[in-house]
Amino acid sequence: MTRPGGAVPNPGAPGQKAKSFKPSVRRLVSQLAPERVRVGIIVALAVVSVVLTIVGPYLLGQATNVIFDGVVGKQLPAGVSKEQAIEGLRADGQDTQADMLSSMDVIPGTGIDFDKVGKILMLALLLYIASSIFGWLQAYLLNSVIQRTIRRMRTDIEAKLHRLPLSYFDNSPRGDVLSRVTNDVDNMSQGLQQTVSQLLMSVLTVIGILGMMIWISPLLALISILTVPVAVVVTAQIAKRSKPHFVNQWKYTGALNAQIEEAYTGHELVKAFGRGPEVERAFDKRNEELFQASYRAQFISGLIMPTMMFVGNINYVLVAVVGGLRVASGSLSLGEVQAFIQYSRQFTQPLTQIGSMVNLLQSAVASAERLFEILDAEEQSPDPDRELRAAAELGRVEFERVSFRYVEDRPLIEDLSLVAEPGQVVAIVGPTGAGKTTLVNLLMRFYEVDSGTISVDGVPIDAMSRDHLRSQIGMVLQDTWLFGGTIRQNIAYGDPLASEDEIIAAARAAYVDRFVHQLPDGYDTVIDEEGSGVSAGEKQLITIARAFLAKPSILILDEATSSVDTRTELLVQHATAALRSERTAFVIAHRLSTIRDANLIVVMEQGRIVEQGTHAELLEVRGAYFRLYNSQFVGAAVEA
Repeated sequence: MTRPGGAVPNPGAPGQKAKSFKPSVRRLVSQLAPERVRVGIIVALAVVSVVLTIVGPYLLGQATNVIFDGVVGKQLPAGVSKEQAIEGLRADGQDTQADMLSSMDVIPGTGIDFDKVGKILMLALLLYIASSIFGWLQAYLLNSVIQRTIRRMRTDIEAKLHRLPLSYFDNSPRGDVLSRVTNDVDNMSQGLQQTVSQLLMSVLTVIGILGMMIWISPLLALISILTVPVAVVVTAQIAKRSKPHFVNQWKYTGALNAQIEEAYTGHELVKAFGRGPEVERAFDKRNEELFQASYRAQFISGLIMPTMMFVGNINYVLVAVVGGLRVASGSLSLGEVQAFIQYSRQFTQPLTQIGSMVNLLQSAVASAERLFEILDAEEQSPDPDRELRAAAELGRVEFERVSFRYVEDRPLIEDLSLVAEPGQVVAIVGPTGAGKTTLVNLLMRFYEVDSGTISVDGVPIDAMSRDHLRSQIGMVLQDTWLFGGTIRQNIAYGDPLASEDEIIAAARAAYVDRFVHQLPDGYDTVIDEEGSGVSAGEKQLITIARAFLAKPSILILDEATSSVDTRTELLVQHATAALRSERTAFVIAHRLSTIRDANLIVVMEQGRIVEQGTHAELLEVRGAYFRLYNSQFVGAAVEA
C-alpha cells in the first residue's frame, strides 16, 4: 500500500543488524520449554544409547586380549607357569617381552578360548543393537518435539501478524515478510532437525568417551585432550567469520523474494513500459548479492570439517605411537590400546560433527533472528478490557479536533472536525495526498489518532474493540481483493453465516447476478486470487456484493467505481443508493460525477477541510470544489 506522508524506515527491514548469536540461541532453546518433559525423556534415552555405545569398544578390546593371549600362550611351552615363562624370558635378556607378558592373562601351551571370544562378541552385538534402538527412539521423539515447536512458532507468527499495525506492512516489502514466514521458518526447521539430535549425541559421546579414556590411560587421555582446544579455537574463529555471511544470505534471500514478487505482481506494467531489461538487471544484482553471500558463508564454514579431520588425524598418530610404547612396556594391554584408539577416533568424530553442524546451526539461528524481529515488532495498542458499545447502531460518525501524522515532523491532518449523520452520504474529495484515505484508515483504526476523538454513535472508537468497530463497517476499496475459491465463497466472505438466499440477494443488489449466469459454473465458478476469468469491473462488483452481504451500519467506498464502465457505474450507484438507506456512507471519489447527489461533500487539501456542503452550494462558492469540478468537466487543470 502506498500511503500519504512518505515512507519511513522499517525497524524490521532486512538490512537491520542481526542480534548476537548466543542470545538468539538461548531464545531459540527457550522455545522448547513447553516440551520439557519430552526433552527430559530424550536426554535420558540419549544417555543410555551413548553409554551402551561407549561400552562396545571396551568389550571388543577384551575380545582382542583373549585372542592375543591365546596366540601368545600357544607359543609358550606347556607345563610351565606364567611366572616361569617370564623368568625364562628375563634370563634370555628379553625384558621387553617379559614386561609385556606380565600384563597378559595367558596360560602357557593353551590356545585361543573361542567360546569366551564368542560370548564377548555376542554381548557387544546386543549392546550395539540396544544402543541403536534407544538412539532411534530419542531421534523419533526429538523430531516430534521440533515439529511441535515449529508448529507453535508458526502459530505465534501468524497471530503476531494479525496484531501488527498497518504501518508495519506499509513499511515492509511484502516479499520479505513472506520470505520470513515461509523460507526462514522452513530453514530453521531443517536446521534444528539436522543439528539438535546430532549435537546432543555428540556432546554426550564426548563426555562419555573422555571418561573411558581417562579410566584406561590418563596419559593417552591427556594427549587426546590437548587437541580439543586447538579444535575449539579453530571452529570458533571460522564460525565467527562465517556468521555475518549467513545473516547476509537470508537478508538477500528476502530482498530477492521482494524484488521477484514486485516484478511478478506488476509484470503487465513491466511489459507495457518495456522495463524487462531493467527488471532483469535488478534481479541479476540481487541474485549476485545472494550468490556472493551464500558462497562465502558455505566456503568459510566448509573449512571446519577438513580442519577438524586434520586435528583428529594428528591425535590418532600420537595415540597410536604412545600406546604402542605402553603395550611394549607392559603398562597397557593390546586390547586396551585398541579400545583407546577406537575411543580416540570416536572422540574426534563428534567434535568433527559438531564442527560440520556449525554452518547449519548458524544458518538456522540467522533465520530465527529474522523471525524474532517479527515477534518483537511493536504491536497495535490492545483493545480495552471493558469495551463500550452504542445503545443502537445508527451509523453516526463524528471527528472532533482530530490530528494525525505518519511521520513525526510531517503534519498531515490537523485539528479536523466533521459530523456524518445516519443515512447521510458524505463524499470526500480533494487532490492526491490530501488525506482522504487516511481519514478512512483512522475511522477503521488501521492507524491511531495523535489527538482528538473519533466517535461512532456517541462512543469513542478507542473504547470499542477493533472487531466490534469493524463489524459495523463495510468497506470497498479501489484495489479489489479476491481469494482462490468460488464466486459464492468470495461473496459469502462478508458474512460466513449467510444463507444461500441472502448471498443471491446481495449478488443481485450489486448486479453480480446479471453476469454470473454467463459463466460456465455460475456461482460455483472457481477464480484464483488474481480474479482470472472475470473482468476488472466484475471483480469490483463481487467485492461490492460482499459489502452488501455484511449489512454494515457504515459504508466506505474508496474509489469503488473506478474499475467499472459508465453503464455499470450507474447500476452500482442505484444499488448503493438502496444500501445507504438509514446507513452512513463515506465515498472517496476522484470522479466528481459519482458524488453529485451526496448529502455532504467534504473538500480536503493538505489534511484540512477547506470546504463542505452540497454539490450546488459548493459550485456557488466557486472555491476549491468549483476548481476541481471544472478541471474534469470544462478543461484541463493548469497549476500555476
